[in-house]
Amino acid sequence: MGRTAVHLAEQLRELEISAAELARQLKVPTNRITEIMNGQRAVTGDTALRLGHFFGTSAEFWLNLQNLYELRLAEEKSGAAIKNLPTLADMQKKPAKSGGARV
Repeated sequence: MGRTAVHLAEQLRELEISAAELARQLKVPTNRITEIMNGQRAVTGDTALRLGHFFGTSAEFWLNLQNLYELRLAEEKSGAAIKNLPTLADMQKKPAKSGGARV
């Protein structure tokens, strides 16, 4: 489960609000909230605006949580392979090939 989902679940628990009640307040389908909480759906701009308004935070807060979650998933899946890719610094260390560059 992603940080967005954990944070949303924690907020609802603390406030003693169900996912269905939050969905009613936000005027969205209940499955949108439950799928976010289950890590099956991303927080969209529209949902972020609604969550920000309801909880008194910014939409950016919710989108940043979503981005962090996605970055963590990518790091787990591809991080090691990506770290083995060459960098710009690696390329600049190599001697230039003769013959010039073609455009």
